[in-house]
Amino acid sequence: MNVPELIQHYGYLAVAVGTFLEGETVLLLAGAAASRGHLALPTVIGVAALASFAGDQLFFLLGRRHGSRLLARWPSLHARTARARGLLERHHTPVILAVRFLYGLRVAGPIAIGMSGVPWLRFLLLNLAGAIVWAIIVAGVGYGFGQAAARMLGGVDADELLWVGALLLGVGLWWVWSRRKLGLRATREE
Repeated sequence: MNVPELIQHYGYLAVAVGTFLEGETVLLLAGAAASRGHLALPTVIGVAALASFAGDQLFFLLGRRHGSRLLARWPSLHARTARARGLLERHHTPVILAVRFLYGLRVAGPIAIGMSGVPWLRFLLLNLAGAIVWAIIVAGVGYGFGQAAARMLGGVDADELLWVGALLLGVGLWWVWSRRKLGLRATREE
């Protein structure tokens, strides 16, 4: 199988799994793949909206039933859920609609909302609306970037794009590693 066949064969499954858990990067890439004709944009949007909705419903229910145990088990969630709770107290409906757009709150947000006592049906409806809007916007941005990249790169084939992507990923990982190393060094010096 070549790269386009792999994308066509596993693309929707990757979109479903990726958007169930986190999603922006996977959905941006799926939108770009749709711009090249490897996936269908309406299907990408539908799969992403449904999987994102299902993931947030699961995290909401986990927060409702096991929130304090989750926070005890994973202390790193505590600060994020506290941030989400603070936002939720001030801006109830907008936070529920936009939680998937808020960096670092994709999992912790629905858990915090579940712990807050928001009625299940209210969350379900607002979560569904937010998932649809999020999927349309993020997939659309990916589609637009895919179109722009195709125009800029012209006759570059998929294998060359794979090498460019690998190079960019390597540079990105190096950058994250170096920033983390600087942060750890600064923490030790304090």
